[in-house]
Amino acid sequence: MENLDFSGKPAAPARTSPASPNSEPTSLYEPKLALEFFRLAGTQEQFPAGKQIFVENEKVTGFFSKGAHIYLLLEGDVTLTLKGKPLELVLPGEIFGEMAAIADIPRSATATARKNCRVLALDEKRFLSSLQRMPEFALMLMSVMAQRLRRSVAKLAEAKVGSVAALTHKATLDKKMLADLQRELGNPTPTTAPAGTNVVTQGAVGACMFVVTGGRIAISIDGVVIEYVEPGGAFGEMALVDRSGRSATATAETESAWVLVSRQDFLAMVKSKPAFGIALLRSMSARVLHVGSLLRGAAA
Repeated sequence: MENLDFSGKPAAPARTSPASPNSEPTSLYEPKLALEFFRLAGTQEQFPAGKQIFVENEKVTGFFSKGAHIYLLLEGDVTLTLKGKPLELVLPGEIFGEMAAIADIPRSATATARKNCRVLALDEKRFLSSLQRMPEFALMLMSVMAQRLRRSVAKLAEAKVGSVAALTHKATLDKKMLADLQRELGNPTPTTAPAGTNVVTQGAVGACMFVVTGGRIAISIDGVVIEYVEPGGAFGEMALVDRSGRSATATAETESAWVLVSRQDFLAMVKSKPAFGIALLRSMSARVLHVGSLLRGAAA
């Protein structure tokens, strides 16, 4: 493993997605950063060709169930299949198995070693340990999810759906975590706005995310509300990883309040409280899954 160096390896193509369906695929995934992260606490495992590493619909309860892992492939390649049909090929330098662990959902595919494989594996304890030492990894994972989300949002806008079942984000950060964040920010006075105020506008460029401390924020795409954010919930996370235009409009449905979190604030908070990073990763993954389900419903 000491001889491995992914610094010259191009970013993994993707399971990530472009900002619009017509743009070239891009990725903010950094193989070298992933290798450094997994080296901090990962354990080496080997799988012979033909061995199933995990199977679709396998339940992962909570953030990492007992025995559940996420993986970085060092050597070989791994096929991901669903109901026997190929989805994609995982190559050295890429991670896999992360969505089920983060999003608290069953495995969405079966992972099988196509060749003899060597991986670095992280369980919950080791993941948290690495995250505290390298909080940048959380931002990288968020960037991967953000690009998936941008593509799905663009497709949803093209579908011109009339109305959808909106997702409600509440207590992404529990009361203690929210209080810890506010202390980390220097206990700023939350910004407030009356009902009907547009907090951010679709297409505008921003550099901070918002954490709601009061009221209820409606998130809409082209006038269609797709989710609500309540106290403890966050929105605008994609601004932490890129400066692309906001993918949705956020409107105060009731009198609302929030605090702003910059990229540096995020990194400092994850370093001191890695559970903060996990909470936001889970919130982002919930958005990815929700918009994906809306797309499937629009296509049905």
